[in-house]
Amino acid sequence: MIDDTCINRMIALAKEACSKAYCPYSKFPVGAAVLSASGEIFTGCNVENASYGLTICAERNAIFHACCNGMKRLAVLVLYTPTETPTAPCGACRQVINEFGENARIFCVCDSSATIDTSLSDLLPISFGPHNLTS
Repeated sequence: MIDDTCINRMIALAKEACSKAYCPYSKFPVGAAVLSASGEIFTGCNVENASYGLTICAERNAIFHACCNGMKRLAVLVLYTPTETPTAPCGACRQVINEFGENARIFCVCDSSATIDTSLSDLLPISFGPHNLTS
């Protein structure tokens, strides 16, 4: 069950992950935590590269970390930025979230009390994903 205790733990883990971000170019650290459908939590931070296109966002880093550990479905993604307003996932991250959790809850937090509490379907309406492919 996804309760406040779980969300608060995920926020703490996302903040910890943010502290490990490698962002010498943007100076914009981001941390993420994902909750798998089986109840495991995985984290990630953004990792930049001098060749900007090779940079990976925190959300995708956390999802790929989870996938490497066997996660195939995610239920919740928490995104933390050390800002005054919360930041939502970028378009590329929304598409990757859709691959593993088309009904995922997205919770974005920051250093103020402002939050974004939404669903992926609200952030990425009429999406393309695994459900569009036929076997």
